[in-house]
Amino acid sequence: MNNTGSEDFGESVEGRPSKISWLRYLRGLFSDTTTAFAIVFLTLIMIATAAAEYVAPYDPLKQNLRMRNLPPMTPAVDDGSFPHVLGTDPLGRDILSRLIFGARVSLMVGLSSALVSGTVGTFLGLMAGYYRGIVDDLIMRLVDFQMGFPFLLLALLVLLALGPGMWNVIFVLALVRWMVYARQARGMTLAYRETPFIDAARVLGCSDARIIFRHLLPNMASPLLILGTLEVAGLILGEAALSFLGFGLQPPSPSWGLMISGGRQYLSSAWWLSTIPGFAIFFTALSLNLLASSLRSITDPLQRERWLMKGSD
Repeated sequence: MNNTGSEDFGESVEGRPSKISWLRYLRGLFSDTTTAFAIVFLTLIMIATAAAEYVAPYDPLKQNLRMRNLPPMTPAVDDGSFPHVLGTDPLGRDILSRLIFGARVSLMVGLSSALVSGTVGTFLGLMAGYYRGIVDDLIMRLVDFQMGFPFLLLALLVLLALGPGMWNVIFVLALVRWMVYARQARGMTLAYRETPFIDAARVLGCSDARIIFRHLLPNMASPLLILGTLEVAGLILGEAALSFLGFGLQPPSPSWGLMISGGRQYLSSAWWLSTIPGFAIFFTALSLNLLASSLRSITDPLQRERWLMKGSD
């Protein structure tokens, strides 16, 4: 009963199969140079974070004051050891190792916060759009109130009450970003709830829960996934900002925001301390935004064929 559209499932008007394989979508994405760069970069980041214990050349917490603030490509003290490719920090810790472990923390915070806020926001948006009336008014007034409150100020106030820490940061970031999913889900629910396939489901006696979760939600999966990809980039930046201000993760945790904060007083003498993690955040956020933009285009029926044609050349 899902209104999935003839472009993806079933037979087309000409009688040919119209289901598009994931492989064809992937070829279409890789046909664009910037999107291919984003996918490769994010894949390398994910692999490095998943196998951080094996990829990182040094213990990210091991200190050596004799090696403090050394520039990139400094040879190791012990002959035969891996050089400090990105230099060391004020406590002599290897920056490359801390960058890899910091990526694990930043991605975990970003993905977890996006998952929690997306689940809560989508559910509330579905309820508001489907039931309308007082349910819609209550949820949307809460959305309006929270969106009018400064994001960073609200996060700082909550963290001031709860205290710093990774799980508190995940909770706070989910708390301040669920509204974007709620508004998106509500808008799509309002557009779908009076369509023929929903009317047909009601006539067949489907319960509200079945209509919402089996017929409405699957049709929203693609736009919400794209929104979630964009939100992960914003949440990584949010975690870095909170850690930079001292309200997020605490030392000695290898967090990108903490690395930037720890190197700001050495900008004139050791530029790499803040610059390298800053570039890591920049390229990660840029790659996620590029990927989200391409996913939006390739799932749009008006632009999809152009992307798929590029991938089949």
